[in-house]
Amino acid sequence: MISIPTHTLNDGTTIPALGLGTWPMDDTQAEQAVRSALEAGYRLVDTATNYRNETGVGRGVAGSGVPREEIVVTTKLPGRHQGYEETLASFEESRARLGLDHVDLYLIHWPLPRVDKYVDSWKAMIRLREEGLVRSIGVSNFTAEHIDRLEKETGVLPAVNQIELHPFFPQDELRAFHADKGVLTESWSPLGRGSALLEDPVVARVAEAHGVTPGQVVLRWHVQLGAIPIPKSADPERQRHNLDVFGFELGPAQMTAIADRAHRRLGGDPETHEEF
Repeated sequence: MISIPTHTLNDGTTIPALGLGTWPMDDTQAEQAVRSALEAGYRLVDTATNYRNETGVGRGVAGSGVPREEIVVTTKLPGRHQGYEETLASFEESRARLGLDHVDLYLIHWPLPRVDKYVDSWKAMIRLREEGLVRSIGVSNFTAEHIDRLEKETGVLPAVNQIELHPFFPQDELRAFHADKGVLTESWSPLGRGSALLEDPVVARVAEAHGVTPGQVVLRWHVQLGAIPIPKSADPERQRHNLDVFGFELGPAQMTAIADRAHRRLGGDPETHEEF
């Protein structure tokens, strides 16, 4: 079984350097994927209310045989439940579906600036952390300005910001902001879902040089940036390959070459994207 390094968050808790994404699995797929991933050595699992698979994720955790205290379970607050009381109620629904007495990392899924309730939601999440129902709190798809506002109005910075991050969209400025603030970067769509990234000749050459797969090269790129990738896979063999990225190191020129391409988002813009 592969041993995974960890990062220490700004609240003192630790989080594995690579995790399992579960979108768009259904409950049955998620249960099987989580169980096989935990058997392979994964200890970070990512879900969300809007993925509609929290029940399956919880069953996978419960049925894995891995001690609960070794597993970091992440879920996310949907846009339709933003607001102080709404966040508290939504969290209890998530916790019940997951079948857990606490959640390790709870994120606001999207900021929805037009709705303008993310600060109220953040205050509720601070309360959940203070009550011990959540170990760490964070955000997803937030910009530097959104995070600055949370800090200004509550004095509490997120432990994590989970953002779109891959070689087509390396987010240099936002990652630098995170580093300055002590906010950890998590990468969704780390393999550039829907793009031709894994067929790219530069990535292929680097993979050949190290005797690994293109996917392993891209995930190693994330790891060396200090970001936590959360690739989705339901296939046990691919899960093991995705996890096996801690035994080789990319050189500086290889790191640069991998992201030396036209940059573009593959997903929504946090300033305008609305997901309820």
